[in-house]
Amino acid sequence: MSNGRTSHAPGCGRALFPAILLFSFLTACSQPVQRPTGPARVYDDAKDMFKRGRFDRVVEFTGDLARMVPPGPYTERARVLQVVVYSGVMQGYKILAEAYAKGAQETKNTRFQAEYKRITNDVLRTGAQSALGLGETAHLLTEGGQISNELVLEAPYPTIEGPFEVAQLVKVRAGGWIEPDQQDAAAVDAQRKGIDDALAAIVGGDRPKAQAALAAGPVKISGVDFALYLGNQLVDAASFFDRKHLRDYPKFRTLLTAAEEAAKAAQAQLKQNPNAEKEKAVKKLQDQIKAALKAT
Repeated sequence: MSNGRTSHAPGCGRALFPAILLFSFLTACSQPVQRPTGPARVYDDAKDMFKRGRFDRVVEFTGDLARMVPPGPYTERARVLQVVVYSGVMQGYKILAEAYAKGAQETKNTRFQAEYKRITNDVLRTGAQSALGLGETAHLLTEGGQISNELVLEAPYPTIEGPFEVAQLVKVRAGGWIEPDQQDAAAVDAQRKGIDDALAAIVGGDRPKAQAALAAGPVKISGVDFALYLGNQLVDAASFFDRKHLRDYPKFRTLLTAAEEAAKAAQAQLKQNPNAEKEKAVKKLQDQIKAALKAT
């Protein structure tokens, strides 16, 4: 009996070992997960660029998808992601422009003053391109004063989080000088901050909430909330072209018209589902647009 029991143990081990080898071989030889093709692959590439903080590349990858006629399954998602990028980058340039303009006022060094004025002008012109991009994408989303009842934000949170305060610009605002390498670092940090702030605003919370929401998968956003975000961002976009900055009144009015379109889209949504607080927010947005137009 004892010999019978012991004689089976080695046999079981010999039978199990080839099975493990076979399983390992089959696992190693299994086909790799295939990447999607067509628009799905393009959008995947855009998401990868967004995660890596290559926001210029996100705009490139989503460009054709966002303008697709008739719209495809990724068209609206591409437009939503473009809004995040354009508005976030635009706000980053706005932060930079305000800081350098303040530095030009505060510095006692005439050379620093001239250089900060030049940088301010360059930043405004670059930021204005994002403002115009936002206007174009907003028009695609709210054409005719309408917007989808629900939109989807599908993207990973950027790997490198932006600062809450761009450290280099504290010195600039006080009139101090920062070297070109610090200027470059400030520009990168300002854009990252702008993107993170945009994600927090669109998701409807703070950065940790946005990070958790995006990590869980695609985020659904109500049409009225997104239209309100768009409208307010477009008012900011128009300010790049007002009398205090680039003085381009046709572009100024074009962006405010897009803001009006977004406000109408929010109103259309609220007619279906009334909400006193959001109706008040729409009215505030409309008053801001009227005040801006009146000031020109």
